[in-house]
Amino acid sequence: MKLINEKAIYVLWIREVKKFVRVKSRIIGTISMPLLFLVFLGFGFSKMTLPGVPNNINYIKFLVPGIMGMSILFSSIFSGITVISDRQFGFLKEIMVAPVSRVSIALGRIAGGATIALIQGTMILLITLLMGFEIISVWAFILSLIFMILISMTFISFGLIFASRMKDVHGFQLIVNFVVFPVFFLSGALYPLNNLPAVIRYLSFIDPLTYGVDGMRAAFTGFSVFPVYADLIVMVIISSAMVLLSAYLFEKSKIL
Repeated sequence: MKLINEKAIYVLWIREVKKFVRVKSRIIGTISMPLLFLVFLGFGFSKMTLPGVPNNINYIKFLVPGIMGMSILFSSIFSGITVISDRQFGFLKEIMVAPVSRVSIALGRIAGGATIALIQGTMILLITLLMGFEIISVWAFILSLIFMILISMTFISFGLIFASRMKDVHGFQLIVNFVVFPVFFLSGALYPLNNLPAVIRYLSFIDPLTYGVDGMRAAFTGFSVFPVYADLIVMVIISSAMVLLSAYLFEKSKIL
């Protein structure tokens, strides 16, 4: 049996995408909260000067990459719920007895989740254009897509690691909530990292989302804590490691 089965990956990828596209309420739900953050926080603080941020960058410009990162984080990590629901409804058992490796199954789910997260992030970005946000160049847009993919791959893999070892949806949500909110607030999505106390700032440096948000912010505004190439290198390393780890643990887990 091949370790990587391209057809199995494609089938699981297209299944995840079709499930997302066909459920209109899911599409609305995934963009409603980010838009609320953008409208109330963006316009509410748009006239304020942010310490440590150049004067030509208002809060909406600063906030948009952070909200995109938030949307991708939440949708990606909670995609692990589909693994648990598929186990409960028997679909997981059916694909597990098929002559394909578990690694292919894991990669198919990661690919599908990353595509959905990319669609969500792009939708939010396009909507922000109506709020006065500007994409400075085609290169900036392409670079933001790369960071969105890397963020989604990282946290889909993270969710898959937890989901492959749990059987209860509520337990999964409870544990993941303890992870999601610290990751979000430590990432600098809502405020500049340089304004945080030193101890908290150092904690943010071990948060993968920090580098994803910082990279998108560098692409869109030219302002960032780290050089954009450093953000990109760190995200490539982290996302690759998380994908490999999730595939390995999914392969070894007693999931049925």
